[in-house]
Amino acid sequence: MAKASRVRRNEESPSISVYLTADEHAANGRALRDNVPRSSQAGWKPADTRPDAVALLEKSNAGRMQELVPIRFGRMSSSPFAFYRGAAAIMAADLATTPSSGIRVQSCGDAHLMNFGGFATPERNIIFDINDLDETLPAPFEWDLKRLAASIVIAADHLALPRSDAARVATDCVREYRERIHNYAGMRALDVWYDRIDLQKYEDRTGDPKVVEAARKRLAERIEAERRKSTPDHLYPKFIAEEGLQPRIKDEPPLIFHPSEELAPGLSTGYKHAIEQYRESLADHTRVLFDRFHFFDLAIKVVGVGSVGTMCAVCLFMAADNDPLFLQVKEARESVLEPYAGKSAYDNHGQRVIVGQRLMQAATDVFLGWTRGKNGRHFYIRQLRDMKMSAVIEDWDSGMLRQYGRMCAHALARAHARTGDAAMMAGYMGSGQTFDDAICEFATEYASQNRSDFRAFLAAIRQGRIHVEIEAI
Repeated sequence: MAKASRVRRNEESPSISVYLTADEHAANGRALRDNVPRSSQAGWKPADTRPDAVALLEKSNAGRMQELVPIRFGRMSSSPFAFYRGAAAIMAADLATTPSSGIRVQSCGDAHLMNFGGFATPERNIIFDINDLDETLPAPFEWDLKRLAASIVIAADHLALPRSDAARVATDCVREYRERIHNYAGMRALDVWYDRIDLQKYEDRTGDPKVVEAARKRLAERIEAERRKSTPDHLYPKFIAEEGLQPRIKDEPPLIFHPSEELAPGLSTGYKHAIEQYRESLADHTRVLFDRFHFFDLAIKVVGVGSVGTMCAVCLFMAADNDPLFLQVKEARESVLEPYAGKSAYDNHGQRVIVGQRLMQAATDVFLGWTRGKNGRHFYIRQLRDMKMSAVIEDWDSGMLRQYGRMCAHALARAHARTGDAAMMAGYMGSGQTFDDAICEFATEYASQNRSDFRAFLAAIRQGRIHVEIEAI
């Protein structure tokens, strides 16, 4: 979705556009408050017709590998925080019932704080950004922000932080988003597009200097660890067994295993047709690089929480004996937002995800592409890992959660400013705390809804309605 134009059509001559200034866009945003006051964004009350949460989760299992669904539910059963990570479909249905300003952006669709993190750019710099866009789709900007703020309150509860701290951290996250949007509204379009959050140079002058320094130290340690993990010398022996005349991905059932022809049609031909389609989705210059590699093996690899049960795999390509390329193949299904925000403009959901990534992320993997399997499933493809870093929150205090929440808000604001009308969003949100307090109130009350849904989920497990498989630690 392109950045909103600063022009309007001339009614007398529709082919001629009339320029709109940033101030006029901001005024249009302020005018939206007449129909959707900022205070109306506050609070959460489920509708009497709200669908059963467990039923929505069961519905989302359609088309998944049913033998893996108990693993998905097992991971979700560990805590309300883990449940929230896998319950994007539930919240999408709920967000559709909340007030909306009508300002649309390219939405992440699942902007909880664990879907942000660090990864390497093609130039091998480490940036912080949204790192999971499986549900991306154009949608109201408030939806992403509400999901992020609620995830912070739920994380605070998971960490047993005082509720007053949870509210302050969530409010600070929303304030950071609002202030960043105001900054982007005043920037040149190209400056917004090229902006990125460099982890190795990250500064936050409004944060606690001790917390910022502690965060920087942790990041430096993680970056060095991920540099080692992402090298071929680390990945190859971890995933590959030398069997016979050619290398083969190691089986570690039930999380890594080789599929049957029935499960993954195309096995007998080495997925030739799917690989050719993927190659066609790459830029011409990337094809030159990709053509150096030859397909050797593919295995199913269970990842994440919400993705468990979908067709996800790791592929091994080789250019030479000591020159591997690992690609991650992920099934792309209909976004959880589509029933409420409208259908995707793309026939292939893999393309939907890749276009969303290229719009929202400051830098993307050169091997991003999409394809379609013989069984009709849609897929997107990227490098495996490539220094991807996600948060490990278990020992965080409120200061670390606040700092991380601010970073997530910054990344989300940057992505929304690239794809939406930042001046109009800034005008709608304003410069005071009214909007911040409203979203915080929603987040706090929705965290209670998540706890209620989690209890219903556990009750369904006890009743035998759904089955779980708890993995050994």
